[in-house]
Amino acid sequence: MDGRDGDGSVSKGEGWELRLGKWQDVMADVECDALIVDAPYSDRTHSGHDAGQRNDGSGARYGHREQTRSINYASWSPEDVGAFVASWAPKCRGWMVTITDHVLAEYWAAAMELEGRYAFAPLPMVEIGSRVRLSGDGPSTWTCWVVVSRPKSREFQRWGTLRGAYVYTGHGDRVVMGGKRLDAMRDLVSDYTRTGDLVIDPCAGGGTTLVAARMEGRRSIGAEMMPEHYDIARRRLAHLPQGTDRQPSLFGDDR
Repeated sequence: MDGRDGDGSVSKGEGWELRLGKWQDVMADVECDALIVDAPYSDRTHSGHDAGQRNDGSGARYGHREQTRSINYASWSPEDVGAFVASWAPKCRGWMVTITDHVLAEYWAAAMELEGRYAFAPLPMVEIGSRVRLSGDGPSTWTCWVVVSRPKSREFQRWGTLRGAYVYTGHGDRVVMGGKRLDAMRDLVSDYTRTGDLVIDPCAGGGTTLVAARMEGRRSIGAEMMPEHYDIARRRLAHLPQGTDRQPSLFGDDR
C-alpha cells in the first residue's frame, strides 16, 4: 500500500520508499547494497536532443513529430559525476551501476576507480531502431553505456560472469522523457543484485529502477526532485504487484 507523510514528500509501500527532493538533501541517511542509476547525461547529449529537428528532405516525421520533445532537467558535468560517486561510494556495499552517454562514461569509470573500486569497461546498451538522427547527416545513436564497478573484495570477485551487452529493440516503455525501459532496468537489477538486497536510485525519474527492483524481489529507496516525475513514480509503485512474471530474455534464460 501507499503511505505518505504530512507534507507529501515521502511515499512508502511494501519494500520500497520514494522521497521527493534532491538526493543530497533527502538521502543523507541511506546506505545500500547496490546503486543503480540513470543519471543526467552530458550537455552534448542534452543539447543535441533538444535541438533535434528533421531537415533531411525526406518529408518524414519522427513518430508524430518533426522535432523531439525537450529534456526538462539539467545535464551533468564531469564534476557532477565526481561529486556523486564520491558521496555514494563509501555508502554502497556492492555494485555501482550507471547508464550514461559516451561523453561521461570515462568520467564515471575514473571517479569509481578514484574511490578504490574496480571499474569495468563500459557495456553497450543497444536499442535497435531508437534515437533517429533527424538531421540526416550521419549515423543514428542506438547505444547508451553502462558503467559498473564493484568493491575489491573476495566476495565480489566470485560474483559470476555477466553479460557483456544489453540489446533491445525500439524505444520500450519509457514513462518520462530521458527515462529507461523497464526490461533493461530489470536486467540490471537481476545481474547486479541478489534477492532481498537494498537497491537505491538517487535520480529516480518515473521510478523505473524502483519498479524493477520490486518486480525482482529487491527492496528499494529512491529520490526524485521533480514533483511531476515523483507523482508518476509514486502511482506506478503503489499499484505494482510484487514478483510480476518476466518475459524471456535474448539469452534464453529466466532472469
